[in-house]
Amino acid sequence: MKKKYKIDVDCANCANKMEDAAKNTEGVKDAVVNFMALKMKVEFEENADVDTVMQNVRKNCKKVEPDCEIYL
Repeated sequence: MKKKYKIDVDCANCANKMEDAAKNTEGVKDAVVNFMALKMKVEFEENADVDTVMQNVRKNCKKVEPDCEIYL
């Protein structure tokens, strides 16, 4: 399953950090952050609990970029 999320991030470098953090989260098959559109596309592993995975994605992104936000 794929879902899109609105994000708030200050710079392209920070967006890249968020993308890497999301990709390295358990349950995420792939993630792409578009800094210009302020969107994150996430593809989930089969049978993943989307809500739980996205809470973990948010936590991991906050570790690398404390000022970022993902609107779930």
